[in-house]
Amino acid sequence: MAFERYVALGDSFTEGVGDADPSRPNGLRGWADLVAGQLALASEDFGYANLAIRGRLLRPIIDEQVGTAVAMRPDLVTIYAGGNNLMRPKVHFDELAADYDEAIGRLAATGARILMWTAYDGSWAPVFGALRGRWAVYNELIREIADRHGATIVDFWRFSEYRDLRMWDDDRLHLSPAGHHNMALRVLDVLDVPHTLPLVQLDEPVPLTPAAQRADDRRWMREFLIPWVGRRVRGLSSGDGITPKYPALTPIGV
Repeated sequence: MAFERYVALGDSFTEGVGDADPSRPNGLRGWADLVAGQLALASEDFGYANLAIRGRLLRPIIDEQVGTAVAMRPDLVTIYAGGNNLMRPKVHFDELAADYDEAIGRLAATGARILMWTAYDGSWAPVFGALRGRWAVYNELIREIADRHGATIVDFWRFSEYRDLRMWDDDRLHLSPAGHHNMALRVLDVLDVPHTLPLVQLDEPVPLTPAAQRADDRRWMREFLIPWVGRRVRGLSSGDGITPKYPALTPIGV
């Protein structure tokens, strides 16, 4: 199937944080741009909008992005939302699910193909193991919502290649360029779309000694985790002042 109007919704995951490209809006590329570039090869009238903004919780994503997306009459919508909610001290799962279900219902009413993501199981990494139960509950809710509205799941929970830290940015919260590229491959496979993207090639990893790994973990906590918690406490967001990369349907190259 050739798509002509692709709208990407969500937070930093979809905006492309972790895959820097100064030539693109917001200085980012990301998996959604890569997917759009491949989809554009099959249609002369292809348009792509990316409304995602880093740091957004589910409710702002719905309020700021869903209505705009519906008005574009998309034939493909990708949405990953709720991940930032799961990182907050308290999560109201019933409210989260009800809001997400209502949003997917509005998007499904357009007749578009809809892709939704499960959360990734990062419990193998330091600190994140305590959140595994939250991610599992969230994923079951996502699967129910997808079933109810005929959406397609991109099952990030089961993507074992992301156990390699090279698939992640230094902050361990966002995908690296390799991680974004691999996600684009995963999405194109789910859509069953032929493409020209090569497979991700990684050099052999250099193993760290236990002492070096502990030192790296301490560095990560000092440089990324503690500042992230500090922003949450002060009510700040990395998305403050950020605007969407592609707020309207736009032609895009590979």
